[in-house]
Amino acid sequence: MPSDFLPADALSHLLRRATYGPTPASLAEARRLGASAWLERQLAPASIGDKTAEGLVARLPLSALTVDGVRAKARSGTIRQYGWEPMYQLGAATLARAIWSERQLFETMVEFWSNHLHVANPAGDVWESRPDYDRRVIRAYALGRFSDMLKASARHPAMLTYLDNRFSTRQAPNENYGRELLELHTVGLGYTESDVRNAARLLTGLTVNWDTGAYRYDAARHATGAVKVMGFRHANKSAAGGQTAAMALLDHLALHPATARRIATKLCVRFVADDPPASLVTRLAKVYLDKRTAIVPVLRALFTSPEFAASVGAKTRTPYEDLVATVRTLGFGPEPSGTQALTALYWISDSAGQAPMAWAPPNGYPDVASAWASPSGQVIRWNAHLSIAAGWYPTTLQRPGSLLRAYAGSTLPATYGALIDVVANRLLGRGVAPEHSAALAGFFGKTPESRLKPRDAVADWQFPYLVALLLNSPYFALR
Repeated sequence: MPSDFLPADALSHLLRRATYGPTPASLAEARRLGASAWLERQLAPASIGDKTAEGLVARLPLSALTVDGVRAKARSGTIRQYGWEPMYQLGAATLARAIWSERQLFETMVEFWSNHLHVANPAGDVWESRPDYDRRVIRAYALGRFSDMLKASARHPAMLTYLDNRFSTRQAPNENYGRELLELHTVGLGYTESDVRNAARLLTGLTVNWDTGAYRYDAARHATGAVKVMGFRHANKSAAGGQTAAMALLDHLALHPATARRIATKLCVRFVADDPPASLVTRLAKVYLDKRTAIVPVLRALFTSPEFAASVGAKTRTPYEDLVATVRTLGFGPEPSGTQALTALYWISDSAGQAPMAWAPPNGYPDVASAWASPSGQVIRWNAHLSIAAGWYPTTLQRPGSLLRAYAGSTLPATYGALIDVVANRLLGRGVAPEHSAALAGFFGKTPESRLKPRDAVADWQFPYLVALLLNSPYFALR
């Protein structure tokens, strides 16, 4: 069974799901605080110092620019107009935070909402607005209320541009955003074409100022007249009141029972199982509605549920998670200065098919194992494990002076089996099964009982191969 590959303790399970991978430091903290206190701390990220991640993001200043800031850089010639450098820096900053942030649950939720209210990054039309969308919409509300996030996204130039609402007029309402608002952002399938048309009409007027790139409401573009959308009714009599009417629709959709069930299901797919337990989905949907779309109570109920506790082995890491967890598990630090390693890690994630936020369609990256199961994808992961562990690429991450001592201790284990066991416990949180230990020793032409000598290759230049083989295994691949 998949659960046979993972540590049995509840804290390790919690950290494998609520973070991008346990580290010795995070496990020690969780054991000191206890599961409940650790979770509550993660649910209040503003209380957690994050000096390392903040310092790394500061090396990527374009990633934090407002729309005005990107435009000013383009006017000054610092970046090219319509250039993608701010978006690439945002991708690298996202990786930096995922790997080294202390606010791990927050970062997993930023990824979750970036997929749910997806705006592709990089993408040509949002060159000036995508970094700002990350800061003002996703990060601002990742642990807030979904209704607030939904309304913020509807009034952000990145979303309005990506889904074409900035081009929508009362004479020719563009249905793209109205359809995705229903199908992807809120209720899911079950709407009618009339619902789409009425939503598109009500959203007319929510647009972008062509001169400044900022959001604006243009009453002259708004289509008036009564609308009905998924049980929502509005007279929509005046163009001046169009924005208020549109926000009322978004509040209605955010609190729709179908939206509650859809978001509860997606959270369970992210944190519990590819095929989530119906009982848990039902309970979380109720919490979501009872708490008026607040996300923290839903997460608290999820992580303390018996269904979550029973889900060990039910999730597999995506390529992006695998890369992030690799650096975290190895315990490598960021380079002392510059962004060479971050850039390299970004391109590794891109080669694996999952650079941060780079999914082209509006539905966001899939989060089920079947979507990522391919021989070529597996080879890319395996190559990355060895390349990073050996220090071949990236070359500038801070690594221990001796990987062997860092993972096996200052005294060399007596046998190959003992070496495999101690390194597996350090990297995977548990030892491997006897047959797997034999297979690993066999890679080096030995048995677990073979004596380990200081001059053996596995204790020298071949040691990264042992590390990589452990990371190539199901023990590491499972979330």
